[in-house]
Amino acid sequence: MPYNNLIARVELNNISFGEVASVIGKAGGDIISIDVISSSGDSSIRDITIEVMDKEEERVLESLKSMSGIKIINVSDRTFLAHLGGKISIKSKIPIHNRDDLSRVYTPGVARVCSDIHENERKAYSLTIKRNTVAVVSDGSAVLGLGNIGPLASAPVMEGKAMLFKQLADVDAFPICLDTQDTEEIIQTVKNIAPIFGGINLEDISSPRCFEIESRLSEELDIPVFHDDQHGTAVVVVAGLLNALKVVGKKIEDVRVVVNGIGAAGVAICKMLINAGVKSLVPVDRDGAIINGGSYPYPMWRWLAEQEQVEKKQGTLKDVIQGADVFIGVSRGGLLSGEDVRKMAVDPIVFAMANPYPEISPEEALEHVRVFATGRSDYPNQINNVLAFPGIYRGALDCRATHINEPMKLAAARAIAAAVTDKELNEQYIIPSIFNEQVVSKVRQSVIQTAILTGVSRRIPKDFR
Repeated sequence: MPYNNLIARVELNNISFGEVASVIGKAGGDIISIDVISSSGDSSIRDITIEVMDKEEERVLESLKSMSGIKIINVSDRTFLAHLGGKISIKSKIPIHNRDDLSRVYTPGVARVCSDIHENERKAYSLTIKRNTVAVVSDGSAVLGLGNIGPLASAPVMEGKAMLFKQLADVDAFPICLDTQDTEEIIQTVKNIAPIFGGINLEDISSPRCFEIESRLSEELDIPVFHDDQHGTAVVVVAGLLNALKVVGKKIEDVRVVVNGIGAAGVAICKMLINAGVKSLVPVDRDGAIINGGSYPYPMWRWLAEQEQVEKKQGTLKDVIQGADVFIGVSRGGLLSGEDVRKMAVDPIVFAMANPYPEISPEEALEHVRVFATGRSDYPNQINNVLAFPGIYRGALDCRATHINEPMKLAAARAIAAAVTDKELNEQYIIPSIFNEQVVSKVRQSVIQTAILTGVSRRIPKDFR
């Protein structure tokens, strides 16, 4: 069970600290440290650091609130403290110590550089931050499992994304949180700020608007645009599936795959599965299976209905999962039972990725499935976008790709899968850790090779010449 450290700032009036410590202990907390902030007579203000299991946090705080003689001024934990003042900053590469330094980085010397870029705009890649900078853009309309919480509340997620870009792939990324959810305004705003960026990472934009926004920006900009909730998820799902199929000894062209939840991620997963070789696919949403030849309100559903790999069999999720080799869920928790997955084919593969509660709990599924994966970090085989986007962008920036196309995404999936060696591969380890240092370099290499082969690379890096 995960533990957390709470820091409670409390004001004590005519009450002994021993009484407070006793109440905290009975509620399940363990006092780590005590800092006296101020003290006068019978009153004192103290910071109490308490180690507590996540599920016991509320009980500890309620126990303190119920005591007479104590006032809780503020409560924070390590997560909130990590966000104080934001999680990222901008640093200069060159110190400015004197007038000579100033004249080179700013006026008058900088004018020569501006003129050089004006004469040849491609020089912006070598003379500005454009060559290594990505905008992480969100309108806050579909943040994690929180939904439409707006641009300000989305900022911590975008900052975290920028941190991962930097630490894992040395890509400089900056959060851009837009105070509009109008499709045209988002497209125009991103186009207006695009000149200084080498790539655009769209994040947490709700479906179906995200499809048009990404499609239009990809067409109208000459830098890569990537909606991570769609394609990052799809890349890692396919990587995990390639290895899971090795474990169970099945070929991708022979398996029947059910994908539940046909929103942003689900559509991208279906598209990648088809490109990877799946011949029998059943996309399922709340109203049941999307079938070949069917009529649907959304453009991407209509696209799926036109694909020959999509089955014509109608039915609910519980109907169509019978006999399936693979279930991939990007929907909501508690949709399946052990009895449902027991009716799948021999050696079934289940990726139940709804967060925080999977479509079926591991405890219920593991008795019946051969390979099980979730989107959670507290179970084996976590399907995590972090395995994809750092290496994909590192490669795309290094070769100055104009687009991140489908072959590049599939190459990234195969590279992630290859980071797990045959010796390591087993039911509990089909996908590498996000801290596996090989992942970014393998993905980068595969993305660059494929970009060159498919003609979207504008530069060949030195290590490829």
